[in-house]
Amino acid sequence: MTLTYIVLATLIGGVLSVLIAASLTLTILSKVVRHLVSLSAGVLLGTALIHVLPEAFESAVDAHELFLTLLGGLLFFFLLEKAELYRHGHHHEGDGDHHHHGFDHAQAGRGGWSVLVGDSIHNFCDGIIIAAAFLAEPQLGVVTAMAVIAHEIPQEVGDYIVLLNAGFSRSRALLYNALSGLAAVVGGVLGYFVVGALESWFPYLLVIASSSFIYVAVADLIPQLQRRLSLKETLSQLLWLGLGLGFITLIVGRFHGH
Repeated sequence: MTLTYIVLATLIGGVLSVLIAASLTLTILSKVVRHLVSLSAGVLLGTALIHVLPEAFESAVDAHELFLTLLGGLLFFFLLEKAELYRHGHHHEGDGDHHHHGFDHAQAGRGGWSVLVGDSIHNFCDGIIIAAAFLAEPQLGVVTAMAVIAHEIPQEVGDYIVLLNAGFSRSRALLYNALSGLAAVVGGVLGYFVVGALESWFPYLLVIASSSFIYVAVADLIPQLQRRLSLKETLSQLLWLGLGLGFITLIVGRFHGH
């Protein structure tokens, strides 16, 4: 059953977000994504700091080793992003960040395929992370999968817009984004068979998963929220951020209560 849960979770995370992006108009997307970025930041930070990291540190592994793993994970995802130079899935046309507009129009044509490659790599890593979490504890897998899904929706929306700017038709952008999302399923299945035989590695893998969530939230999502906004817009950001944190806190509390 664990493999079934992993496949379903990675399939939902990889494909559902693409379908949501394709079902909305560009005008609606540009408005919705702003809130989703704040919500995703809260969900990712809450999952990493409230649920996954405490679970890893409750193991018998030395805390110093886990902190070194956390540092190594942050550096790894930093280098991974450096290798994906065209991957800027959270920057959107019409979002008010005018300094990105020139890049989108000038670079998207030749960068569209790079976006898909980078997204596939990221989805593959997400699949392995979800598999490791489910193998460690089913409830942990559910929360981790929700965090991945929350992050994937604004990411896929951004990638979808970039592909449209690159000259892809709506159907081609949907198809290629969906195929890219299936890389999460591949990562999940591979993770099940490879990671499943390495139970002693679970605490380290959970820390690496946390480093991924923390890096995405701090290096990608939160900087987008650091713009000069009105008091109303700032309060809206804080509200959606708080909703993300509150949602994870509620879920973790219910699981621990059982």
